[in-house]
Amino acid sequence: MSTGELKVLLVDATGLKGADYVGSISPYVVIQYNNHELKSRTAHGFCGADQGGDPVWNETFAFPVSSSPVDNPIQHKLILRIMDADTYTEDDFIGQATVHLGNVIALGTEEGFAELEPAKYRVVLEDESYCGEIEVGVRFTTHGALIFVKFPRKLVEGLETS
Repeated sequence: MSTGELKVLLVDATGLKGADYVGSISPYVVIQYNNHELKSRTAHGFCGADQGGDPVWNETFAFPVSSSPVDNPIQHKLILRIMDADTYTEDDFIGQATVHLGNVIALGTEEGFAELEPAKYRVVLEDESYCGEIEVGVRFTTHGALIFVKFPRKLVEGLETS
């Protein structure tokens, strides 16, 4: 069993389209990893101006990770649900992106850490149609992982034990 921390850098998004017929969007992101969920701030531009379809967040989030070698890599996925904050009605769903992290968690478990540099991921609607891109980076670092080193028998035979 390996435990650690997954840090998620939420950079920005481009080309988002809102569900509102009037006005522009006020996007925020709900980030899910396993049973944990965190929410970004609502993106606003200079002097509070709305950034609309090209928001910038530059926020970092941390999630606890528990992983064992028998875990299914598919279970390690980051879900980014982009929402439009509304004042008088329920917030609108803009789109969603999924980042599969099975290889990052596996490599991090072996090496002590692993990362994906910030990259753009497709944002899609429920019908899988494209509706923009979101830029995200991730880094997984283990806590107290046990590392076993195998020495050649010849080297070990000469050692005395106390």
